[in-house]
Order: sequence, then structure tokens, then C-alpha cells
Amino acid sequence: MEQFLKKLGKKASEKQNENKKFFTKLKKKPPKNLDYVMQELHEEEFKKTDCLECANCCKTTGPLFTNTDVERIAKHFRQKPQKFIENYLRVDEDNDYVLQKVPCTFLGADNYCSIYNVRPKACREFPHTDRKKFQQISNLTMKNVVICPAAYNIVEQMKKRIK
Repeated sequence: MEQFLKKLGKKASEKQNENKKFFTKLKKKPPKNLDYVMQELHEEEFKKTDCLECANCCKTTGPLFTNTDVERIAKHFRQKPQKFIENYLRVDEDNDYVLQKVPCTFLGADNYCSIYNVRPKACREFPHTDRKKFQQISNLTMKNVVICPAAYNIVEQMKKRIK
């Protein structure tokens, strides 16, 4: 996995123009069965991919925290939401709550998440490859293929399956 991660950024960069063209075409005329295909590709990939071997998303990026996430996680820590925000979050340039720093504070050395059962929605849904109306999140997907081996593999399989 480490070897793949070292090459992932370069591989994703090499495919960037190809992916851009593909997603532009996909947005204009998405196949009727796109959601079904994406669900299938997602499930196939995650039978082979173990996120605990990688955790690159947690090591290199931080999720957005919704107000609901803040309240749920603060409750888990038996803190007031404002205290949780002060301890762990900051407001970014888009006015969203994000982690103060990466790697994620809640990521252990064993790649396990210490707040897994109450983790933010963005973490639960990452890499968003099984999302309905997938064509609407192409910009997000382009970012995710650079950091997530599973997302990269899913997009490569998708391009083969959807022509």
C-alpha cells in the first residue's frame, strides 16, 4: 500500500486531463444506470481495499464538520459544542468548521479512528464514490483520486465501464 500511495499523486496527475474530459462528458449526459454502476464499482473496490492499511485521507486532509457533527462528537466527549470547537476545530476560508491540523487528531498510530462511531458525515461517506447523482461531485472526485487509492481505482474502472 505504501508503494502505491507514493505513486498515487503522480499517477492521478497524469490522468487529470483525461479525467476532466471524462467528467465533463459525464455531467452533460449521465447514463441512466450511473448510480447503479457506481454502487457496484464501489462495492467491488471495497471488497479489495482495506482503509486501515492506508488512512491517507485522515493523514493528509481534514473533513468538514457540520453543526450536527459538532453536537454529536461534543456529546461523545461530554463537552459543550463550543468547547469541542475551541479544542479541535477552526473556521476555514469558506466559513466551514475543519480540523485545526492534519493528520487528524483522532487517528491512532494503528490507523484506527478514536471517534469512529460518531465520526463526521464527511468521513462516513468518503470517498463519496457510491453517492447518488455521482456526476454532480466530479470536482470533489478529482481531488479524492489524488489521496485515495480506492477512489482512483473506482474512477479508472468507471472509465472502462462507461464509454
